[in-house]
Amino acid sequence: MVEVGMNRLAGATKSAIVVPVSEAEVVVGPHRRVLDHTAAWPVPAHVTVLHPFVAPEGITGNVIDDVRACLAVIPAFTCAFSNVAWFGQDVVWLAPDPDTPFRKLTEVVWRQFPACPPYRGAHPNPTPHLTVGSTHLAGLADMRRAAIELEAQLPIHALIGRVHLIAGADAPGSWRTVAEFALPPTPSTNVAGDC
Repeated sequence: MVEVGMNRLAGATKSAIVVPVSEAEVVVGPHRRVLDHTAAWPVPAHVTVLHPFVAPEGITGNVIDDVRACLAVIPAFTCAFSNVAWFGQDVVWLAPDPDTPFRKLTEVVWRQFPACPPYRGAHPNPTPHLTVGSTHLAGLADMRRAAIELEAQLPIHALIGRVHLIAGADAPGSWRTVAEFALPPTPSTNVAGDC
């Protein structure tokens, strides 16, 4: 794990645990800049593990240690983003395959932090996804156009080896990485153990 520092919490009103997917940036970055409001915050292309997470004022060294302990049981894994999918007509996203390791990340962190259910309990069994755009910023026609363009650029193959604790506010430029956690390497399995 690499800790960035608690001073990164200044001015933050929210936090989240996410898996950044740097391999996707070259493909989805241009679309996210015009379709996804979080790109300006700046939150990278990612799959959410847990949002909202602990209120920024409650993030302590012990919280970071607890997150690290949970994540230590999930080995690094590979996945492919091969399909464009939709939540209704409100959100266009890329589906990871397999999605089980992402579900396991959410499960172990949520078990350790039961007061932080995914999406405040609105989606107790959330679908792992990498958001490309939503109606928070974009129109349906623009999202449909992006979906067609993205289909031609898939699959995106990614090595998932890092998880970030991020914090910020609903404002451009406000989100920062508070702590970065390395998943343990593994030569043969994708998911193991419990927190």
